Amino acid sequence: MGVLRHHLGLLLLTEAVLCAAATQFQDVMSNGRTSPVTSYKNIRGWSSDQNEWNEKLYPFWEEGDPRWKDCWKGGRVTAKLDTDSPALVGSDVTFVVTLQFPKCQKEDNDGNVIYDRNCTQDIPASQDQQVYVYNWTEWIDSCHWENCTGNHSHNVFPDGRPFPHYPGWRRRNFVYVFHTFGHYHETTGGSSAVFSVNTANITLGQHTMAVAIYRRGRSAYIPIARASVVYLVTDKIPIFVSIFQKHDRNISDSIFIKDSPITFDVKIHDPSYYLNNSAISYKWNFGDGSGLFVASSSTTSHTYTLQGNFTLNLTVQAIIPVPCKPVTPTVPLPTSAVTTEASSNADSSDTVETMEDNPDGGCHIYRNGYYRSDISVVEGILEVNIIQMMNIQMTESQAGNSLVDFVVTCQRSLPTDVCTVVSDPTCQVSKSVVCDPITVTEECLLTIRRAFEEPGTYCINITLGDDTSQALASALISVSAGSSSGTTEGVFIFLGLLAVFAAIGAFVLYKRHKQYKPIERSAGQAENKEGLSAHFTNFKAIFFPSSTERNPLLKSKPGIV
Repeated sequence: MGVLRHHLGLLLLTEAVLCAAATQFQDVMSNGRTSPVTSYKNIRGWSSDQNEWNEKLYPFWEEGDPRWKDCWKGGRVTAKLDTDSPALVGSDVTFVVTLQFPKCQKEDNDGNVIYDRNCTQDIPASQDQQVYVYNWTEWIDSCHWENCTGNHSHNVFPDGRPFPHYPGWRRRNFVYVFHTFGHYHETTGGSSAVFSVNTANITLGQHTMAVAIYRRGRSAYIPIARASVVYLVTDKIPIFVSIFQKHDRNISDSIFIKDSPITFDVKIHDPSYYLNNSAISYKWNFGDGSGLFVASSSTTSHTYTLQGNFTLNLTVQAIIPVPCKPVTPTVPLPTSAVTTEASSNADSSDTVETMEDNPDGGCHIYRNGYYRSDISVVEGILEVNIIQMMNIQMTESQAGNSLVDFVVTCQRSLPTDVCTVVSDPTCQVSKSVVCDPITVTEECLLTIRRAFEEPGTYCINITLGDDTSQALASALISVSAGSSSGTTEGVFIFLGLLAVFAAIGAFVLYKRHKQYKPIERSAGQAENKEGLSAHFTNFKAIFFPSSTERNPLLKSKPGIV
């Protein structure tokens, strides 16, 4: 009896040693550092990393192992792992892993890795032959893969589960093993793989997703790359707010212009469309005493009418419909005789189910997102106007470029610089850009002189700006060639003849009017005479304009830029 107990003890000890020596997923996926056993909630579709890892079929190499250098022909393969984190708890977070082969290698449509003929590296073969780095198709065709080892044990994952036999599964030559939060997920694929995991049972906070990639081999799978990325699970709705103002010069400095509308556009980061069926509201407090503003649209605008520093606060609330779950009933405690009597008169049952009810009859949960920003509001340039354009007459010695003076005004702040953009008539193709610093001390009135090499029609954009704001004015202008003195004389002769004919016509009209009307002046005559005088004055103003020195608009003509 004692001998039997002795043998039984040895068997149990041997089994315990073997179990302790067995490699687990957590040992491999944590780079050989065994982590303490932690109680995790189950991730849907994932397995516990306490399962055993088949190290014979999927060998594990420590970092720095010299075998990494020879695991791939032509150099070392690297893996890039990306994520669309942060993820709102309950939504899906997606990961994308991409293999980056050595230079001049690529994957073809059959999943084989070949040399890229468009690469600059010399390929040691004739151009009419396909040059393979790894020709897995040949392996499959020659032995149908599973027969290469005499059984079907080669087409399994590290935990022994068989590969899924969907169409084309044999041409997926890479095995991806993902590990996070005490769980792992296995899949096969080509040079890239995409997968998602639901975060309902993942603890809030930052976590690490690791991936190990293996390639096919004759007798085993060979490790070729590892990668990891940090992702975030949060119970706050991830939001981003973009702010735009028409006259703001730099939207990233949080300085905006008084009395000009500011547009706020809220973007919710929800790549898995978890909030698609939710009721979302936006609660704004602009910090200027205008009160709380609630909107159902993600875009709104606000105008600050005061200068100063303000704190903007936004709360985004989502009412998310969820399946209703019954509340676990509790055993009622003994009560007094009065309470018992009252209970006996009412309908009661041993099991009571309660639900959180929406107005529409369903259940829901609330999730909020928050945004806060400190902004400054200052005076700025709100409007620019081109009030006059004048061609500059040039002599024969100055013939060449045509010069045009633009008289420009602006409102509010005084500008410190001016830029002129000359474009084609569609205002799409820029031909020249000229910027100059300016000094305006009293009122925003300045003359900008610009030269045009060729006659034609141009689109002119004039921008006045200061440190925080800028405003734009546009105009279409037709520029003619520089006028010589002969051309100027011809124009004056034409205008003179036109004035003579106009004077004769006016005299004839006057004579006819005098012949058919009585000599006695009446109120009607006085009105007609005043009207005729006004018409004659208009003719005079056209053909004999007053000098610019007597024009009130240009009494204090600004300096030319």
